[in-house]
Amino acid sequence: MAVVLIPAAFKRFAGGENRLEATGTTAAQALKSVAARYPALGKTLFASTGALKPAFQAFANGTLLNGDAAMRAPMMRSAELSIVPCVSGGANVPLAPAESVIDAARQSAATLSNDEILRYSRHLILPEVNLEGQKKLKAAKVLCIGAGGLGSPLLMYLAAAGIGTIGIVDFDIVDFTNLQRQIIHGTADVGRTKMQSAKETIASINPNVEVIGFEEEFTSANAVRIVKDFDIVIDGTDNFPTRYLTNDVCVLLGKPNVYGSIFRFEGQATVFWAEKGPCYRCLYPEPPPPGLVPSCAEGGVLGVLPGIIGCIQANEAIKLILGVGNPLIGRLMLFNALKMQFRELRLMKDPACPICGDNKTITELIDYQQFCGIRGEEAAPQAVEENEEITVVELKARMDAGEKLTVIDVREPYEFAIARIPGTTLIPLGQIAERSVDLDKSTEIILHCRSGKRSADALNQLKAKGFTRLKNVVGGIMAWSEQVDPKVPKY
Repeated sequence: MAVVLIPAAFKRFAGGENRLEATGTTAAQALKSVAARYPALGKTLFASTGALKPAFQAFANGTLLNGDAAMRAPMMRSAELSIVPCVSGGANVPLAPAESVIDAARQSAATLSNDEILRYSRHLILPEVNLEGQKKLKAAKVLCIGAGGLGSPLLMYLAAAGIGTIGIVDFDIVDFTNLQRQIIHGTADVGRTKMQSAKETIASINPNVEVIGFEEEFTSANAVRIVKDFDIVIDGTDNFPTRYLTNDVCVLLGKPNVYGSIFRFEGQATVFWAEKGPCYRCLYPEPPPPGLVPSCAEGGVLGVLPGIIGCIQANEAIKLILGVGNPLIGRLMLFNALKMQFRELRLMKDPACPICGDNKTITELIDYQQFCGIRGEEAAPQAVEENEEITVVELKARMDAGEKLTVIDVREPYEFAIARIPGTTLIPLGQIAERSVDLDKSTEIILHCRSGKRSADALNQLKAKGFTRLKNVVGGIMAWSEQVDPKVPKY
């Protein structure tokens, strides 16, 4: 019997399971059998035409199932089917050969001082690196998009390795919630710009590194200007518009794009380089709908996970500079921290890719917010009417006055255990439709979550079931902590 592996982001649609037994003689039949048992999962994975949505790719025993013919071809009875979402023939692709991105002239022009020779001595005695390789590292220019979870470890290790010039794109501020995983920043840096903090940390690790900071949003208007002088771009982004922009500018300028992504306990890494293999759009032609894939702020992430994936990205960048080993071109590495398991899926270049395929339709940078559906760190809340909103101050006054209200918290139980508003009833968002039969339509229902997004979704679900007396708490429990009761912890 075939088994379908469910990504962590979508376990909530599959009863919390990450492995589901499936029936059928083809991948399409197996996936449909699982979708029949879990309708919410089926709605998430399949379009109205019955085909897998473009934001997902299916693999059988590590081989990409490219197109309807592959999905409907007979498969082994014990096949293992993987659904790989956008977190933001492929088999038997030969491993990409080693080739340095640094030309001989730049390598020979780089020199090392006696202090640098001592600093990098453990590199210099590696035959695969040696003196000439260390000169390549010093000549290299690497750009990191983001100085957050992924950017932190890779920036620190690239600096320690002796990369001559490191570029950083980031305009964010260090927040307490960053410190659990963004190790380039410390407690004293909270409230400072990530750029300031990252520059100081890098200087303390290796003062020989030149850091070029771009403390501005990475957009279609400035991407070419920022990227053009760098040899390698490393994707440390946390949103889909920037991820597609990073891919497209790298394709148009012929730059390798070292990709990484993380969610909860799972991570991905590969090298997208259109001149030698697939690009990000070959794997994911279209982004998922806003809100389908939760952000770290919504779904959480194990603190060490970006360290593991970020170090892999740093390793791939160093290999590309040295011209040693086999880079992850045409190979998507999947990591599961809970199982301590690495898997590798083989990718192929898509001839129909709109930016690197045979008939290109994208020849310049586009509006990526529009392309992805406007979203930032978290997807924009579902629309609610102005008269369906209530502030935390208004809610507190009405609760104190003893009004008859049903206040429902639609967060998950583990969030409820962290912080709660007194007098609320917990009904997680995934159960709201099913448990609506237990709610009284004649009583006003107030819905809240962490920030207002999920509760807006819950309000619209109840509205569709005929409820009319509904309010959504603006800002959620975070606003309650800020404006009503600071003893309620933020998270």
